[in-house]
Amino acid sequence: MSIIDKTILFVKQQLENAEGGHDWFHIERVYKNALLIAREEVCDLTVVKLSALLHDIADSKFHDGDETIGPKTARAFLENENLDQKIINHVINIIENISFKGGNFEKKLSRDFGTKELKIVQDADRLDAIGAIGIARTFNYGGFKNRALYNPAIAPNLNMTKEEYKNSDSPTLNHFYEKLLLLKDKMNTETGQKIALERHKYMENFLSQFYAEWEGEK
Repeated sequence: MSIIDKTILFVKQQLENAEGGHDWFHIERVYKNALLIAREEVCDLTVVKLSALLHDIADSKFHDGDETIGPKTARAFLENENLDQKIINHVINIIENISFKGGNFEKKLSRDFGTKELKIVQDADRLDAIGAIGIARTFNYGGFKNRALYNPAIAPNLNMTKEEYKNSDSPTLNHFYEKLLLLKDKMNTETGQKIALERHKYMENFLSQFYAEWEGEK
């Protein structure tokens, strides 16, 4: 069995009871997105595949905000499979730097870390946060956290710190402005940018319809 097949089995087991927006199917979609983007890029496909499969193996949102659990879990699995240490380090660097942290936060990549594979997997993950599926995931997680759908009295906060973003309990619709609508301009690859533009327009149309229905105009 290949390392990719073993990784797929491992991830499916780890995420068997995960929240619907961060389950195996999320991983599978990101994996497919990454392969699609990688076709147009010169990259290490093994690193891209492993990083896409392991990027959300233990999301900090479901582990009291601990951002170290995911990388540790991924490293332990890969080392147990006796994978080359250089590949392991590359994958872990991607996992540690892939997420949209929110707030006023700058990623700090090590100087010797090649970012081509990061850019591919990061775009693949961000694509799953926008468009029709992004909308579905956002409201699914909002329901999971028992958040209001929308409250006109609570405006989106675009000046949050990283900690404020992580701990926010604002209405779900605010998340569109605090993250989803920002992702189009944060894509790294040409393929990612093209797909993101289409999904961004879909979200804008959704919001227009939402507000119209909210106000009883449609």
